[in-house]
Amino acid sequence: MSGKVVRGVPPHAGSTAYINARIVDPTANREYAGSVLISDGKIADFGPSLFTSGAPYGIESVDCRGLYLAPGIVDTRVHTGEPGEEHKETLESAGVAAAAGGITSMVLLPDNEPPFDDASLIEFVARRARQIKLANMYAYGALTVGLEGKELAEMGLLAEAGAVGFTDADHAVGNAQVMRRALYYAKAFDALIVHLPQEPTLSGGHMSSGVMATRLGLSGNPPLAEVMMVERDIRLVEMTGGRLHLAKISTAESVKVIAAAKARGLPITCDTAAPYFALNDLAVGDYRTFGKLVPPLRSEADREAIVEGLQSGVIDAIVSDHRPQDQDSKRVPFAQAEPGGIGLETLLPVSLELVHNRHLGLPQLFQRLSSAPARLFNLPGGRLAKGAPADLVLFDANYAWKIDRADLWSKTKNSPFDERPVQGKAMLTIAGGRPIYRDDEFSSTAAAA
Repeated sequence: MSGKVVRGVPPHAGSTAYINARIVDPTANREYAGSVLISDGKIADFGPSLFTSGAPYGIESVDCRGLYLAPGIVDTRVHTGEPGEEHKETLESAGVAAAAGGITSMVLLPDNEPPFDDASLIEFVARRARQIKLANMYAYGALTVGLEGKELAEMGLLAEAGAVGFTDADHAVGNAQVMRRALYYAKAFDALIVHLPQEPTLSGGHMSSGVMATRLGLSGNPPLAEVMMVERDIRLVEMTGGRLHLAKISTAESVKVIAAAKARGLPITCDTAAPYFALNDLAVGDYRTFGKLVPPLRSEADREAIVEGLQSGVIDAIVSDHRPQDQDSKRVPFAQAEPGGIGLETLLPVSLELVHNRHLGLPQLFQRLSSAPARLFNLPGGRLAKGAPADLVLFDANYAWKIDRADLWSKTKNSPFDERPVQGKAMLTIAGGRPIYRDDEFSSTAAAA
């Protein structure tokens, strides 16, 4: 924990200029040397010709010293333990971890205890976010009552309370009739249905089917379990015209099928999580429970296909899939361990591997980390525009470090990337014009003019 999280600091009363930055503008698909002016919590101006000779007298100035300045990350798949399992993660501890990771907005999954199938719980998240004053927090509404996949939740009431989409989190809806009704109903108020495509009767295994599962003697979850559900959901979208977002795509076949559906003009989008383009099933080769995820880590061929899907734009967004689990859930035999890994603080450096390996440019990466997820969920951040919220991340793309779970801010430490060498680190995170995190390596560069 080599930085400082700043809680509840109001935005500067005047204006603040972030000068001498390397601007990453995903909307314009550009990268250039320039500055950003923030006033009253919003972006007042930005560009390559702004403050080329320094900020005018009276404007607070922060010299970015050539570091990259981009829209803050919008992470649309975050689980916390509050309410119900606060010993795993609270909204506040998740907000702290998000700030340290350069995340300025996050959408919280509804699979808490109780699940978010009641409007009061959506309002609870909004109220707690205002109290915590760190990253912006939004919430999904449950797609079905109790996340049981049987009876639709009151999506209209949940939407009125502020739900930005509807999902049963890691519970797949196996009943096609229920999903058909959900897509029809959501279409009436242009709501987005988010679904994890896993055929329930095939996906009960502990890791991906294949040579490694056989070698370890673990039951397999075949890649077919994903693409079968993808194909079913595509047919239901054709039938209903509803908007569908497929979550955590992990297989080559799914990428191929989604590409074909998009080519036909269907209203389908999708995301993947960092482990599926950065890890393969070898990561569980020593029964390492930190690598037990939903869906499971796939083969190297699948991992490469996910990278290609990100390159081509078939995969619209990247999420952390942050799911904290305590020691009692992970320090058990692999078959008994709970799935899930934390990811808020590692999302940026692991995603930057796509840039370092020349799969994506920085503007394209931040299209998938910021602008696309904000657009898909109709959130105000994720872009550089005059009048847009001043949600920004200043990062050093070449900062070399090794992920150590003991140094992470998250309440639990179950990172599938533990001990991984990475390049890239958030140095300053700004939400609504307020600095909410500053790394110790950057503290000396921030000064008033």
